[in-house]
Amino acid sequence: MAVRHAVSVSLGSSKRDKKVSVKFGDTTVIIERIGTDGDVEAAKRLYRELDGKVDAFGMGGVDMYIRVGERKYPLRAALKLIADVKRTPVVDGQGLKHTLERRVFELAAPFLREPLHFRQAFMPLALDRVGLAQAVNEVADAIVFGDFMVGLGIPLPIRSLSTYIRVLKALLPIVGFFPMSMLFYGSDGVEMEPKYEKYWAAADLIACDFMFMKKYMPPHLLDGKTLVANTTTAENVAFLKEHGVKLLITTTPRYDGRSFGTNMMEAALTAYAGKGRPLTLGELNALIDELDLRPTVTYFD
Repeated sequence: MAVRHAVSVSLGSSKRDKKVSVKFGDTTVIIERIGTDGDVEAAKRLYRELDGKVDAFGMGGVDMYIRVGERKYPLRAALKLIADVKRTPVVDGQGLKHTLERRVFELAAPFLREPLHFRQAFMPLALDRVGLAQAVNEVADAIVFGDFMVGLGIPLPIRSLSTYIRVLKALLPIVGFFPMSMLFYGSDGVEMEPKYEKYWAAADLIACDFMFMKKYMPPHLLDGKTLVANTTTAENVAFLKEHGVKLLITTTPRYDGRSFGTNMMEAALTAYAGKGRPLTLGELNALIDELDLRPTVTYFD
């Protein structure tokens, strides 16, 4: 029986580190997350030291590229993190964001009490989750993107997916030159600073990376809402239950009480496939079906 090792080197908090073993077919994949608490040099050192010693890297806390349609826009500050990696393939989760997250409601359907439909969706940050934005757009009558408001403090909601994609295509060539301080948005999400509460209040669906979501969510406005997120710990789930969330869908499966980030799960699939390179979207979709990877659905009522 083969044993492979996938490591996510994350700029996020070391408090969220986790190591588990999962079975994919006849292969055991060791999944390990190592946080560096925002220390860029420590992350570079880990990549360098583990290169060639593990089967796949996940890049956590920041993306190497933002994919919109068929085009990938590089984030140069992130690519510098892996400048010394020569042998181990590195993935940042964008592949799963355009496969697993794009299919989240389809894959979750067997576990839902009824087909989901929402009046108003709010995505506080959708920059690196266009696949999820497309999925949300299909189940909501209206959608608000809060990237400018929540991320940059500019009171400019974007109210359609088509407009949002046009804005992305115009801005991403510039965003690609942003320093790491503008790309990495926090270490552990404990510093809550609620923003733009009327958009949280109006929405019955909130979808976003959980650490970004938690940083800016108003807990008193979560009652009865559905959340689509990822990277949730048991403590995060308890927090959402306490504040009245109706339904939580984590886009990645839960292992030993933890739903890992898309970068970690894509690294695990890359290690399992054993091709020594990142997988194509087609290969990822095939593995999702082969291994029956599904979101985790949790009702709190």
